[in-house]
Amino acid sequence: MGTFKIEGGHQLKGEITPQGAKNEALQILCAVLLTPDKVTINNIPNIIDVNKLIDLLENLGVKIQKNGKGSYTFQADEVNLDYLQSEQFKEDGKGLRGSIMIVGPLLARFGKGYIPKPGGDKIGRRRLDTHFEGFINLGAKFRYNREEYFYGVEADELKGTYMLLDEASVTGTANILMAAVLAKGKTTIYNAACEPYLQQLCKMLNSMGADISGVGSNLLEIEGVESLNGCEHTILPDMIEIGSWIGLAAMTKSEITVKNVSWDDLGQIPNIFRKLGITVEQKGDDIFIPSHKDGFEVQSYIDGSILTISDAPWPGFTPDLLSIILTIATQARGSVLVHQKMFESRLFFTDKLIDMGAKIILCDPHRATVIGHDFKSQLKATTMTSPDIRAGISLLIAALSAKGTSTIHNIEQIDRGYENIDERLRAIGARIERF
Repeated sequence: MGTFKIEGGHQLKGEITPQGAKNEALQILCAVLLTPDKVTINNIPNIIDVNKLIDLLENLGVKIQKNGKGSYTFQADEVNLDYLQSEQFKEDGKGLRGSIMIVGPLLARFGKGYIPKPGGDKIGRRRLDTHFEGFINLGAKFRYNREEYFYGVEADELKGTYMLLDEASVTGTANILMAAVLAKGKTTIYNAACEPYLQQLCKMLNSMGADISGVGSNLLEIEGVESLNGCEHTILPDMIEIGSWIGLAAMTKSEITVKNVSWDDLGQIPNIFRKLGITVEQKGDDIFIPSHKDGFEVQSYIDGSILTISDAPWPGFTPDLLSIILTIATQARGSVLVHQKMFESRLFFTDKLIDMGAKIILCDPHRATVIGHDFKSQLKATTMTSPDIRAGISLLIAALSAKGTSTIHNIEQIDRGYENIDERLRAIGARIERF
């Protein structure tokens, strides 16, 4: 188990470039299974979760060539379907949440797809019903081995249909979409997720010869095609990492420029940080955060009531940044109610912040009230363990702002989502060591 030691309380300064988007990469990589032709993908982040999926694809028989930093060419012309029944696959697949998205492409192209119950963050229930109900609607037969927690879908032919998703699941929409592009006839997906990463998947599939309309809306229409060809695709910068750097700058009173952020794809993120009183300036396609020497003050609603920040499907605020929002609110001037609607275990990391001196009332598993210190009482260093990716980066930000030297264990959770984070932080002046 890896450990970070962080000497906090120092101002940082400089430029930082966000990595490629983790959540887009997991979808895009699975899509290479839809064609026997070569697919080149650029700006792939070098992080544990993505590398695990690349290894899984290689074990499945996909030919992989590394072209340079973050650039790979994939060719799935000799897929080994026997691997799906192997003990190694059961072990490989359950260690990665994103592995669920290989099922749609495999079902579409080969008529069968299997997956063990995926792992990933321990942040609460993340059900798979939306995925499999979509496959069943397309004509697949579903089976589930309760003894081994092993899922499977099979179909001689997929047929387009109308479906109303029970939730706007991003991975569920992506999985169903990838199955539908090779189905016979027209598929309509209503209440589809419309996140920028899902839009990217649609654009990639269309460049491969798919016929998808309604991209960017919650109503997707897919005319099935006989086959798809190869393409080249570049992954967007990671909006969650961009939000993490904004929060880091505010908490450490640092002047930081985040480069090449793809402003048009950030949605509510800049506005939510501004509601906390943080200055977020657009400079071309960069974000500039000046040093908040005088702190930052939370806005109230027009009627004076306490600001509530909650998550919602796109174009609402992403749940992956609520841990960051909660952490930086601990030093704001004013109070905030954070409402995490989607996952019932994601706020449990607040006990670590309370140990550091933060004023947080955990109302229930989904809501926490934060009373900001206005930097009049600095967080204190402590020893903690990272429970998941987003809590891990939040605790790291807290440690960088705290007085003294903090220790964070289980940093593999942070490495799952952030590329070479200690090296990149040291480049802007952070005092952080990896053990």
